[in-house]
Amino acid sequence: MTHFTLHKLIICLLGVLILSSTVVAQRDLQNLINRLPDNQTRTPGNENPSAIKVARLHYSGGGDWYWGNSAIPNFLKFTENNTPFAVDSTERQVTIMDADLFKYPFLFATGHGVISFTSEEKERLRQYLSGGGFLFVNDSYGMDRTFRKEMAELFPEREVVQLPFDHPIYHCFYDFPDGPPKIHEHDGNPPRGYAIILNGRVVMYFLVESDIGDGWEDAQVHNDPPEKRLEALKMGVNILTYALLY
Repeated sequence: MTHFTLHKLIICLLGVLILSSTVVAQRDLQNLINRLPDNQTRTPGNENPSAIKVARLHYSGGGDWYWGNSAIPNFLKFTENNTPFAVDSTERQVTIMDADLFKYPFLFATGHGVISFTSEEKERLRQYLSGGGFLFVNDSYGMDRTFRKEMAELFPEREVVQLPFDHPIYHCFYDFPDGPPKIHEHDGNPPRGYAIILNGRVVMYFLVESDIGDGWEDAQVHNDPPEKRLEALKMGVNILTYALLY
């Protein structure tokens, strides 16, 4: 039994409802919420012990891991208001060596510059990902070349692949037929989503030239138009849905 088996068994009850009809999940969310088992419904103050917990990864290497104070709270609020998921709206922060790492099925990392892992961190991160955990890395700018190298060294027996646009991560809740949305221009290149796949499942997703993390932030931070911020939040929901249900 993996570290996340019990949590995923609970989430899969919800997954049966969502995956049985993606159209219904988008069109009639309240109906899905009403059909959830009692222990999956939201309660005031995030008292539900089975609520999904998302943690920001405090990584090493010199990058500004703390970038975007409003990003995760806004994303969790959007998820709470627009999906049947019960979520813990409190942003947590963990390092790879943190004793609580395995309490979080979904890790979010963002920033500018370099992310690097020590040998000890790589081994623990391999355990986390192999045991059912998921890491989403959002390149806010400047991570691309160095982090893909780090990905390749994390699982040297696995190829780092660019996900095709028909991959479930782009269709499992909201539909993104053209792949990840373009939120910020950066170098003007098209968005790309890179992944490490273990046993048919994406366990690490690295998003480049999109920057949905900036799109999650408060509107005045980057002055993104509402439609871009909405695309960014919807893509985040897709990534979280995939991480929990696949």
